[in-house]
Amino acid sequence: YANSIEIKQMPIEFTQKRIDLTKEYIKNSYGLDLESINIVPKVIVIHHTAMDDLNESFNRFNSEVLTPDRNYIIKAGNLNVSAHFLVDFDGSIYSLMPETYMARHVIGLNLSSIGIENIGGNKKDLTKEQLAANIELVKYLKEKYKTIEYLIGHYEYTKFEEHPLFLEKDAKYRTIKHDPSVWFMEGLRSNFPDLKS
Repeated sequence: YANSIEIKQMPIEFTQKRIDLTKEYIKNSYGLDLESINIVPKVIVIHHTAMDDLNESFNRFNSEVLTPDRNYIIKAGNLNVSAHFLVDFDGSIYSLMPETYMARHVIGLNLSSIGIENIGGNKKDLTKEQLAANIELVKYLKEKYKTIEYLIGHYEYTKFEEHPLFLEKDAKYRTIKHDPSVWFMEGLRSNFPDLKS
């Protein structure tokens, strides 16, 4: 199946520094002292960037250290936000980082989830091309990682608060999310009746 999907490489900076910051985040947020930052993917989380440009979105994730304007989430650590994939308006899929490294993209579930960011969602709505690309990408990931059981929109993450996969220790550390959008998730989910939300 992997042959029928085109994934372009657009790697963000990922040096030892980012690995160390990731371990620090895991320790601070989840209370775990881990040797590696590898994840076992169980959840796919769909996002939108709320920026209407590929390069602007890429630059948001590229730096290894969180930008100072993200002052609310900086208390949980200096690791910059990222995601595993970025999908442009035309449906082009870009891989930003290794699929089994932890990305900081969702409170509580980073150690078990793969993040897919879609360009847009602010002034411009997500597109049919993006939806089609997300369907292909989820198929590809589901095929590759038999451990994947859940498919959620970023706005649904708090439903997992009582779930064993939810590791955030600070009960006050939550952000309200509305991405990607209900129509987008419904369109995506209808293709994966066996994935739980």
